[in-house]
Formats: sequence, structure tokens, C-alpha cells
Amino acid sequence: MSASQLKPTLGTLHLWGLAVGLVISGEYFGWSYGWAAAGTLGFLVTTLLVAVMYTCFIFSYTELTTAIPHAGGPFAYSLRAFGKNGAMVAGMATLIEFVFAPPAIAMAIGAYLNVQYPELEPKWAAAGAYLIFMTLNILGVSIAATFELVVTVLAVAELLVFMGVVAPGFSFSNFVLNGWAGSDTFGMPALSGIFAAIPFAIWFFLAIEGAAMAAEEAKDPKRTIPRAYIAGILTLVTLAIGVMIFAGGVGDWRQLANINDPLPQAMKAVVGNDSTWMHMLVWIGLFGLVASFHGIILGYSRQFFALARAGFLPSGLAKLSRFQTPHRAILAGGVVGIAAIFSDNLISLQGMSLTAAMITMSVFGAIVMYIMSMCSLFKLRRSEPHLERSFRAPGYPVVPAIALGLALLCLAAMVWFNQVIALVFLGLMLAGCACCNIVVSANRGMPVRFASEG
Repeated sequence: MSASQLKPTLGTLHLWGLAVGLVISGEYFGWSYGWAAAGTLGFLVTTLLVAVMYTCFIFSYTELTTAIPHAGGPFAYSLRAFGKNGAMVAGMATLIEFVFAPPAIAMAIGAYLNVQYPELEPKWAAAGAYLIFMTLNILGVSIAATFELVVTVLAVAELLVFMGVVAPGFSFSNFVLNGWAGSDTFGMPALSGIFAAIPFAIWFFLAIEGAAMAAEEAKDPKRTIPRAYIAGILTLVTLAIGVMIFAGGVGDWRQLANINDPLPQAMKAVVGNDSTWMHMLVWIGLFGLVASFHGIILGYSRQFFALARAGFLPSGLAKLSRFQTPHRAILAGGVVGIAAIFSDNLISLQGMSLTAAMITMSVFGAIVMYIMSMCSLFKLRRSEPHLERSFRAPGYPVVPAIALGLALLCLAAMVWFNQVIALVFLGLMLAGCACCNIVVSANRGMPVRFASEG
């Protein structure tokens, strides 16, 4: 095995745990900001729209993942389809998605711990989480993936417990009361609220595609990845709809619309503050946050690693530790994330909380990456019709076209409602692509040879 080759150790269950674990924190926090924009019914419409986009996307994306099992994921697909420039756009967008999501999750971890230990500063708790889980990722992908599977199973079980415990206090009339955000609630017409809530509906599913970045570490990826992805998206859609509806029906949902711990607060309305169920939710709820945080660290490190190995970033980021993990890439993303945690005064440019701003920035990266991936799928179907495809997108070209069309709609709506963050995102993309061009020039065009890799 070469010094830059990742070791295949992951099976279907590990990959399912990674795909769901990357996303599962989105069921615990972040999504409730969508209620503030659209109301419960408006946000339900947004969520169903986004769920359709993700389902079509995953069924289409899996074709790329199995045909080109590469640690770079979207970067590798765009490189093969569109060459250097397409690869830079997809690679930078993916990095922004995966580097800015962990600080939001880390801050939620800090907020959960602060509930139990009020003297603990959430930002320092968030930074401590980075140190712990970067270390775990450095120690080996098999250890990291097994840990991810365990905490993911616990997090899914806890969401099911939450729905069961609050069910006796659920009232559909509570869920629909003031369900369309308008002048009598948040001062926003219902249709614009539906579009404004898009980033927080995407947060329900954000980063499921990150399992593709473990493709080189998967055993028999042409079989295991499709199974993991399909089971993963079905798991997440079911949990997202269930959690949102049950949480919104236990009382005045407006009390949950701008907080980082909507599930404990919803449960408190049913069982009280001193219930054993309540304490269990707060503690086990951390597993959901930890699962996503830990999994996304694995995702961003593989993207740094793949870009560096291909000659788009400094080659030092592609070095592997004695545990065969890209330790420098893991640390690089951690430095950016910890800096973001302590830069809330700079990031909250649109009056958003730090968490909401980080979520929105991450979603911008994700949407651009989804668009590039679907364009790569269409391009490769034409340019490489004989490429081995063990899984083919069902309903082609309609299903990937739906994913692409909805992604473009989401991007347009996000730019309209988040103009300042959109400009910051554009600045980061341009700066990142400029850095890639400098490194590529220094490498004398080295990345061209990766365009033909399978």
C-alpha cells in the first residue's frame, strides 16, 4: 500500500452509521430556526420539498460514488467531468460545507453541556470537543467508524424515545396554530417564509453525501455504498418529519423557534423539568451531536486529503500518520473551526446567531456541491457512456434533473434571503480557487493525471 493510499476497512453497517451519523445532529437542533421564518406548516412544506430534492439527489449521487470510489467525492467527479476548474469549484464548495458545519455543531454541544454545568463556557466546551474528536479520528478510521456507528444507533433510538414520550401530549391543533408565518407572527408573508427557511430544512439532511468520502476505505464499495445510502436517506426522512411534527404539537411551538435545544424544551412541556426522561434526553441527545460532529471531521479531512493528493492544495496535507489517517488534514479543518467559534462577532453579519450563520454558510457550500455533482452525472453519461456503473440512477434523466432543478431553486432563494453571507461565501470560494491555482501552477499541472482515475 502506498504512502498516500487509504486502507479499506468499512462495511455496509459502518457506512450506514457514517451516512446517518453525519446528519443526525440536524434532527436535534438547527432545524427549529426554520419555524421562525416559515411557521410550522410553512416549514413542513419547505422540508417536504427539500426531502424530495435529497431523495432524488442520493439516488443519483450513488451512481457517481460507486463508479468513481474516490476520497475526494464531488471533487473527483467534477475533475473527471469538467477538468481542473470544475474540480476547484466542487472541492472548495465541499470544503466550505464540511468545515463550517462542525463549529455550529460544536456550539450546540457546548450549549447542551452548559445546561448541566452552567459554569462551563460553551465556546471552550466546543473547542474541547474539537480536540477530543480530532484525536479519535487520527487514531484510525476503523476505530472512528465503529464509534460513529455506536453513537448513531444511540442517537436514532433516542429520537424514537422522544417521539414516544411526547406523544401523549401531542395535539395537532397546537402544531397548526399560527402555522403559516405572517404579519401576525413573524412579519413575513408565508411564501417568502417558506423560501427563507430552506437552509434549516437542508440542515435536516446536510452532509449525508459525506459518506462518499470514505469510499476508498469501504470494502466492496460498489455494493456497500448503495445499500448504506438508500437505507440512510429513508432513515433520515422518517426521523426528520416525525421529530418536527411531534415537537411542534406539544405546546406553543414559537417558544422553540430560536433555540439550540428544541427537543429537551419540548419534552419539558410534557414530562416536566425533573423527569428521568428529561435528563436522559439531554445526555443522550449529546450522542446525536457527537455523531455528526465526529463524522464531519472525517469528511472534511478526506476532502483536504484528496485535494492535496491531487495537487490542488499543499502536499503536506496528504501525508498519512502511522495509523494510516490524514492527520494534518484533520488538524487543518480543526484550526479553521475553532477560529470560527471564537469569531462570532465577525460572522453574525446579518443579525443571525453564530449557529444560524454557520448553518447557512455550510448550506451554501452544500448546494453548490450538489449542483456540480448532478452536472457531473449528466456530463459523464455523455462523455463516458462505457464507464462501469454498478449502480445507475433510477429514472434517469428525470430523477437527477429534479435534484438539479430543486438545488438551483434553493440556491437562488438562499442568495435572495442571505445576501451578506452569500457575498462572504463567494469571497471564500474565490480565495480558495485562487490558492488552488497557485498550488497547481507550482506543481506544473500535476492534477491533470487524476482526471482519468477510476
